[in-house]
Amino acid sequence: MKAEEIRGLTAERIQEQLDDARERLMRMRFQIATGELKDQNLPRQTRREIARLLTILRQKQAEKPEGEA
Repeated sequence: MKAEEIRGLTAERIQEQLDDARERLMRMRFQIATGELKDQNLPRQTRREIARLLTILRQKQAEKPEGEA
């Protein structure tokens, strides 16, 4: 998911996407350990997606006035 697409989401939806990406990464790690995952680049892409989600989520939280946080 591209950064511009993520910025259009609500904070709750970004959190859901983040939870999903973390779950996928965990499953990929098991698949690598058992030799099932053929595309070794997928975990790297997923880690980058997680970082992108976290960055934009933090930006959205920083935009809120301190009374709303």
